Amino acid sequence: MKSLLALCVVWTVAVVSGTEEQKLNNCNEVRAAYSSKGFNVNDVPSKGVNGVPLKVCPQGYSCCTVEMEEKLSQQSHTEIKAPVSKLSTSLQSTFKQRHDHFDKFFRELLKNAEISLDSMFVKTYGMMYVQNSALFKNFFQSLTQYYVSGSAAVNLDSMLSEFWADLLERMFQLVNVQYEFSDTYMDCVSRHTEELQPFGDVPRKLRIQLTRSFIAARTFVRGLALMPEVANKVSTVSASPSCVRAAMKMLYCPYCSGQVALKPCQNYCLNVMRGCLANQADLDTEWNNFLDAMHSLAERLEGPFNFESVMDPIDVKISDAIMNMQENSMQVSQKVFQGCGTPKISAGFRSKRSVKESTFTSRFRPYSPEARPTTAAGTSLDRLTIEVKKKLKHAKKFWSTLPETVCVSEGIAAGDECWNGTAKSRYESDVIGSGLANQISNPDVDVDITKPDIVIRSQIAVLKEMTSRLKAAHSGVDITAESDDDGSGDESGSGCDGPNCDMYFSVPPTSDKERGGKAAGGSEVAGSPRVNPVQSNNSAGVTSRGSMALALCGLALALLASRLR
Repeated sequence: MKSLLALCVVWTVAVVSGTEEQKLNNCNEVRAAYSSKGFNVNDVPSKGVNGVPLKVCPQGYSCCTVEMEEKLSQQSHTEIKAPVSKLSTSLQSTFKQRHDHFDKFFRELLKNAEISLDSMFVKTYGMMYVQNSALFKNFFQSLTQYYVSGSAAVNLDSMLSEFWADLLERMFQLVNVQYEFSDTYMDCVSRHTEELQPFGDVPRKLRIQLTRSFIAARTFVRGLALMPEVANKVSTVSASPSCVRAAMKMLYCPYCSGQVALKPCQNYCLNVMRGCLANQADLDTEWNNFLDAMHSLAERLEGPFNFESVMDPIDVKISDAIMNMQENSMQVSQKVFQGCGTPKISAGFRSKRSVKESTFTSRFRPYSPEARPTTAAGTSLDRLTIEVKKKLKHAKKFWSTLPETVCVSEGIAAGDECWNGTAKSRYESDVIGSGLANQISNPDVDVDITKPDIVIRSQIAVLKEMTSRLKAAHSGVDITAESDDDGSGDESGSGCDGPNCDMYFSVPPTSDKERGGKAAGGSEVAGSPRVNPVQSNNSAGVTSRGSMALALCGLALALLASRLR
């Protein structure tokens, strides 16, 4: 009985083996498919051979050899990397273009603002602007440098304070041409720019607007630049040996049984690719947080931190500040004289006077919106942000969905008539989750979950840091710069040692009552620029607009006299 049973077993094995051998009595289809990959057709046996030495594919009669397995493993590595690289390259290209568009737009806005201011100030203020144009040129150069390099290159707060202080020095001398001022005296004047508020509220408002919009713009552009950088570095991560082995088994083991047209089951593909891309999937959390922060900052750029709405009319805002100084010039001068001392009369001021009013009193007229220069590519910030928000939304979950994207290609079978890793049949294993931790139960790829990829981890840290910067920029804060007290602190070195220094440099009068020309005794102030500056609200000596006009006439006289000399 035992002998009969043994004979049956031997006969069954022989029949099965004979069937396999008969099935693989030629490997012509395999030879053609193998050759189409660029390999030497002579590597493929003409008919099935003993597959016992194979390391990856099922053993038994086979159209594969160990040498073929090695070459097909390399091919597998290339083929699983190709679709991922294509998706990554597309992502890089998309956001590289968006970065270039935004960067070009912001830079051109800066340049156009400088050109617009120069053109209109030449027309409005003539030689007085031309002789001081370097101040404005340096102002725009500093803004551009801050946009490019941030607070490491330019302290925006300090730069703006210096700009207004320098502008005050120049204007103060222009409206007081009858006096001689030493460098020490002018240092005293510039130290008290904020206290004097000669330009009204324009510097404070412009500082807030410029700070918020520039921080938002440059941080957003840096975020756009970071996306291709991260994608490029992640693309350098190599597939593990176990991943390559699993990919070879999925893609090419059907060749060994002569089934070159048999496609992998979709769920089988998902498990293999989730194992291969486990580390990349772990990027998703910080990637999505980063994209959310980018989206929120884009909305800020459309609204209160709109770079375009700040830069486009900046010439008008600076001109308004200059007009404020003109209107308050006499009050400001008297406060300076009281705090810094009375200067000497200039000897050249006694030369012949002109009766023509200086063009410095001309009111600035900006371009109409239709006449303003066209910005980058004829677009607007609103259009750019609408487009980029769509791209940002589409990029969500990019890394965790790579397996799904790869496994819907033509080379993958969605039904049950597919390659499951061992035969043409339904894939029975459950599809495991994404990410490194879930790969402990991956049935197709051996993944060491205790060894996360260093490159991936470093990019997670980079994304996390950038997200913090984006969130800070959303609040108008540059976290790379030292925080300050919002400029509200007292400045040191007033140039006055007396107990009444604070009152010497109080805010200049702005109401009609304060600007009225009545002295304490009821008489009209007679045009002399010398007025007692320390008074109560109803005290005497506040200069009339006629006095200002007379002083400005003196400016024209001085300029004419200097040219005659």
